[in-house]
This record gives sequence, C-alpha cells and structure tokens, in this order.
Amino acid sequence: MIKSQDIKKGVCIRMDGKLYFCIDFLHVKPGKGNTIMRTTLKDVVSGRVLEKRFNIGESLEDVRVERRPYQYLYLEGEDYIFMNNETFEQVPIAKELITGVAYMKEGDTVDVVSDADTETILYAEMPVKTVVRITYTEPGLKGDTATNTLKPATIETGAEVRVPLFIEEGELIEIDTRDGSYQNRVKE
Repeated sequence: MIKSQDIKKGVCIRMDGKLYFCIDFLHVKPGKGNTIMRTTLKDVVSGRVLEKRFNIGESLEDVRVERRPYQYLYLEGEDYIFMNNETFEQVPIAKELITGVAYMKEGDTVDVVSDADTETILYAEMPVKTVVRITYTEPGLKGDTATNTLKPATIETGAEVRVPLFIEEGELIEIDTRDGSYQNRVKE
C-alpha cells in the first residue's frame, strides 16, 4: 500500500480491479479545505486515460512492475513470440499489448513490462525511434525539394509511412514508433 501523496509518474496502482499507470500528477492546495492530489491515469489493458483526484493520506494498492528487455523472434498465428534476453525463455505476446507493433522487425529488442507478483505481462513497448529500410516508394522529381511535401513509402515490415520526396527505395530511415512519422535519413 502507498499513500496518495507518494504517487509519481510511472507508478502502477490497482483500482477497481484494474491496473493503472500514473502519467501525470499535481499537488493542489485550495484556499480552503484539504490538499488533494490530481492525477492522470492510463489503463494498462485498454489504454484509456482518466483523471482522478485523491485526498492526501488516502491509501492505494500499488503494483510492483518489472521492465525487462525481450527480443522479437517471429510471428506465430496471432501471437508475437519474444525471447527473454536473460533466461532465453520464449513467451507469446498478443498484438494488442505491443505498442509500435507495425514497425517491429525480427531481432528488435522491446521493453516488456510485467506484474512482479503474478508474472503477468502487462504490455510490450518498442523503443521510441527505430531504423527501417524502404522497400517501395515512387521516385521523386528531380529538384523538387523546396517544399515539405511527403509521399507514401512501404517499409520492410509492410507498414506504410510518409517520407520526403528525396527518399528513394532501399534507403534506411529513422521513424518514430508512436505515430510512424519520418525523423531522418540514416547512412549505412
């Protein structure tokens, strides 16, 4: 159990039978009355975000979570098979629990967050930036670099991203796995 004033970003609590991660928090001292803790919580399973107020001193059930690096091996049916880099144990994880799954390729390392008490996998998270190869894109027009125009491109995972006109097939680019946006070109 933790007290409401001990909530910080990244703390996981159990409330109404669901697990929530604290995304943001703020101590509020109104002119009259008791100090309250205003929090923004994210549901681990559904990803739904809600705002919740707690009185200072209120007891909450905290959940101990562990982050471990896992390596993506292959896709088997609907599940993605990962290997624990420490124990070499292979674990299936459902597609819905993986953030940035469209940009994940074999051999990528992801952070897997699990409940330390029950060993239940809560979610898997790709690094914010990853390097991928362009497998198909239309050729850009020569000299057309003055505008910030983007064109569609298919990457090696099969996902489609928008890239600047000067990017060509076979090049390596860095993308943001949260929204698939182009970051920059990577030299080999």
